[in-house]
Amino acid sequence: MDIFAHGLWTGAAYKALNNKRAFAEKNKLSIKWAVFWGVFPDLFAFTVPFAIIFYNIFFGSLNFSDFPKPDNTEPPGATGLLVMSIAQRLYNVSHSLVIFAVVFLIVYFIFRRMPVEMLGWAFHIFIDIPTHTYEFFPTPVFWPIFGWKFSGISWGEPWFMALNYGGLAIVYFWLNKGVFHRWRRNEDGAVL
Repeated sequence: MDIFAHGLWTGAAYKALNNKRAFAEKNKLSIKWAVFWGVFPDLFAFTVPFAIIFYNIFFGSLNFSDFPKPDNTEPPGATGLLVMSIAQRLYNVSHSLVIFAVVFLIVYFIFRRMPVEMLGWAFHIFIDIPTHTYEFFPTPVFWPIFGWKFSGISWGEPWFMALNYGGLAIVYFWLNKGVFHRWRRNEDGAVL
């Protein structure tokens, strides 16, 4: 799934958790941190490669014509470009539930509290499993232990993008429906 949708779905999930009565005002989860962790795997995997590409384009050692055509870029890393190899290796690290679990436990033992917002990272991985195909960055769920990957639906398909963002619009409307209930009237006719 694209990075913007990851951020929006993570934000919606944590807003829904905060809306539950189980979370007292002092125990509200940080939606900003959850969204950060929800987009972290893609930031980790692609920031350095994109920085290298932009640096090389800016200083003239790489031209847009050097990039292979989209039909020739799959699977990732097959292009021979070093940045694609870097992206693939970083992607394996950031999209592994094994790596996530290790980092999560380290943070838990250091801070002596459950880093609930970090679960946005795991949420990202679970969303990516069915929304990536073998052809475009399949999610290495159990890397480095197992090489298993699932080939799902491409998140880049136009019908899927429309369904995805339509679903996000419905979810955010539903989460924010409390805004519309503020204008209810009490028994005396006063607006609440």
